[in-house]
Amino acid sequence: MDDLPINKIQISGTTLTSLLHRLFSSPGDIHGLLFGHVSFSTTTPLSDDLTSATSSSGPTLTATITNFLSIPSHFPLPLHQNDNSTLLLGWFSGRRKTPLRPSLNDSQTTLSLTSSSSYHFTPQDSPCPLSLPPSLFLLLTTPFQEQLIHTHEYKCYQYRVSSVTFEPRSLDIVNIGPSFRSNYGSFSPISPFPTMACDLRGPNAMVEDEKIESLVGIKRGLKDQKELDLCAEGFEIGRLGKLMGSDASNYTAELESLYDKMLVKLDSLARLVEKSSAKVLEQENHNMKLRSKVAGLE
Repeated sequence: MDDLPINKIQISGTTLTSLLHRLFSSPGDIHGLLFGHVSFSTTTPLSDDLTSATSSSGPTLTATITNFLSIPSHFPLPLHQNDNSTLLLGWFSGRRKTPLRPSLNDSQTTLSLTSSSSYHFTPQDSPCPLSLPPSLFLLLTTPFQEQLIHTHEYKCYQYRVSSVTFEPRSLDIVNIGPSFRSNYGSFSPISPFPTMACDLRGPNAMVEDEKIESLVGIKRGLKDQKELDLCAEGFEIGRLGKLMGSDASNYTAELESLYDKMLVKLDSLARLVEKSSAKVLEQENHNMKLRSKVAGLE
């Protein structure tokens, strides 16, 4: 049996969100199985050190979690055989108000899962026959203190059979975070600002018709200014026009000022959401008391 380390563990943002939602919506603790696939690749490190005669190459294992199966924690794990479409990569445990570290029960469950040869699998594109156990363990917990806004904590481990220990592994969330921006070849930002004419030209003595066009442009600019004030307070059209094009790098202070104003608005919005969440929770508790009183439970 091979006990190779898994170098990279990935999970999609939707899968992780669904897993966290299952934990928060459950009345108690949950646990379940993690499914996906493991790919094998060989990397050759490049070095400009002329003193090194050769470059060593080694295998790289990447595990990708694609789906899961969850049940209440007081039920046993529904283990089944691996097939060609999906592989049993490991299991997870979601519990509330506990430390973010594996327990003795987690160790016993993982050891039982990895010791059975019927759940072992061979990675994709493996040049030689490898037999890997389902050694991944994902732990999800909630903070010890009650909070108005739901927060979560999670950590991924690989159980090493050779050393009988849990080794922490980084969990990459696909399509979330700056580390995945390099996967896109091009990016076109979409701005919520309305289309507007940044160049308000004055009347041209050589072309009298431009007087009318200038008046129309001014009226249009006033209308656009009102719409712009809703997005960026205090930034007139001419001032915003300097932030576009090749001269934008010369107005770093302007960009920072606009960014600071947006952060203030976002902070104000977050505080309003927090206050409204507290009022909703208070109203739900009041409604629950009224229902209990009507039902004669009080």
